[in-house]
Amino acid sequence: MEQTFTGVVVRDNATDKKKDKHWQLILFVLLLVAFIVIFRVMGLGDKLTELRAWIAGLGAWGPVVFVLFYIIAVIFALPGSAITIAGATLFGSVLGVILVSIAATIGASLAFLIARYLARDLILRKFSSNETFRKLDRLTQERGAIVVAITRLVPLFPFDILNYGFGLTAISFRTYVFWSWLCMLPGTILYVVGTDAIVSAVSSGKIPWFLVGVIVLIGIVLAILVHLARKKLSQGEKTSND
Repeated sequence: MEQTFTGVVVRDNATDKKKDKHWQLILFVLLLVAFIVIFRVMGLGDKLTELRAWIAGLGAWGPVVFVLFYIIAVIFALPGSAITIAGATLFGSVLGVILVSIAATIGASLAFLIARYLARDLILRKFSSNETFRKLDRLTQERGAIVVAITRLVPLFPFDILNYGFGLTAISFRTYVFWSWLCMLPGTILYVVGTDAIVSAVSSGKIPWFLVGVIVLIGIVLAILVHLARKKLSQGEKTSND
């Protein structure tokens, strides 16, 4: 299947996208497994308690330091999975979700502003020949806020391309920030609560059924949202081609 996009023929990369999504999931699982093995073999339970105590000793600066580090990682397009896992282990489910959500949103917002106002020419030269960005640009022009929501729910594009790429489109900053925050939230909850549940089970030897219930509930909600998002995107593609 081929699609015409800003005068360029772009081939449908659905298969590659599915592969990328699977690899992201596999990578996250591997990180969790590695963390659990290291946690048990090296006896990191006590060290984690000490680290939490150190973070708590920083008072209000503990969460601030974590958020700043996360923001920097997003701006420099560093993998956020490991940092998200760290946030879950350090702060637990509730505070972890809040901090990761705030940090990811601020980081994505700053990347957007950098692309739009500070380094537009440099980033445009980098992305202008990128077929993924070309498709993102066309979809944004046609669907606006819906595309922001869909691409945050469904990993159709790499996270860093979304952050910087949207800054080069006509989407408004307010729309971008709101829909990015809202539609990244289910995935954030799933990652953080899932990590916290595993850490709690490993450290205490008991299954945290409440957290497991939250994971299942959010997983169902996310699956429904992803299904609706894909359906909406498919309808948009058919409308565009007609």
